[in-house]
Amino acid sequence: MSATFKIGLTRDFLNPDGQLGYGDIGLELLNQHPGVSWDFLAENTPELRPDQIRDYDALLVLSPRVSASTLNGSDRLKVIARFGVGYDSVDVAACTRNGVLLTITPDGVRRPVAVSAITLLLALSHKLLIKDRLTREGRWHERLQHMGQGVTGRTLGLIGLGNIGREIARLAAPFGMTTLGYDPHVPADALAGLTVERVDLEGLLTRSDYVIVCCALVPETRHLIRESSLGLMKPGACLINVARGGVVNQTDLTIALQTGRLGAAALDVFETEPVAPDDPILKLDNVIVTPHAVCWTDEMFLGTGRNACQSLLDVADGRCPKHLVNREVLGQPQLRVPLSAA
Repeated sequence: MSATFKIGLTRDFLNPDGQLGYGDIGLELLNQHPGVSWDFLAENTPELRPDQIRDYDALLVLSPRVSASTLNGSDRLKVIARFGVGYDSVDVAACTRNGVLLTITPDGVRRPVAVSAITLLLALSHKLLIKDRLTREGRWHERLQHMGQGVTGRTLGLIGLGNIGREIARLAAPFGMTTLGYDPHVPADALAGLTVERVDLEGLLTRSDYVIVCCALVPETRHLIRESSLGLMKPGACLINVARGGVVNQTDLTIALQTGRLGAAALDVFETEPVAPDDPILKLDNVIVTPHAVCWTDEMFLGTGRNACQSLLDVADGRCPKHLVNREVLGQPQLRVPLSAA
């Protein structure tokens, strides 16, 4: 390992004027470590190039893609800290082949994303944006035509019972909702202390009044929600997606909303981002849309930044980071950094 552990931050953390665009992201942790230095990459690119990263031991990455090409010829890089929990923008197999660790930040996003999901659920149930529009447009007399729906006694279905799904279940408990969960990968003991009934996907879709998508985007979940699965949902049910756009077939969802098969939807993510201004889903009154940023708060960015920075410091000090994605690289000869514990 080099005498100084050098960390590069992708430039999309900065505003055009060169100032941090997301407030405090915990960089004081890096400043306090005497063996670490850091700076921002010189360019803001959609996919990182080998020449951008060759002089770094570690990367803190917001949105740029990390591909197999990115890692070609980069013999110094040891760890990539993805700023967030999704890592579909990173070629995990390529990281593993090259002995590069990949970490994510569940501790920083768990509560903010869960709160944002509940926010969207309540906004849909109370028809918040419709009532806002009525008031602004002087259509006060139409308010009786847009009666909301109480959530007490309703059924909430969670597609994904990872850290975020379980946190949503905790936050929803005081509302008196029945909570169902679908996740074939989470063990039963992970739900200890939660009132969540585990069901298969069909059972969740047919019984739920509100469905929240909070699972990772992997090959098996791409278009998990499509015409056939949307057809199982209750007439008038609501779909909320705070995961990744690719989990839902957006064309099929648009048709279900246009025809009244579904009551409403709230989407923080889309199959193509940024979403096209002429996308038909943006024309619908029964849809709340946000720009993959509904959970962006000072709390989220500080917690996520500290989580990511701590992972980098763990590696700098020879410790195995807490939230390691590609654990299979541990103990392999291609691993570029010795770690004291796994």
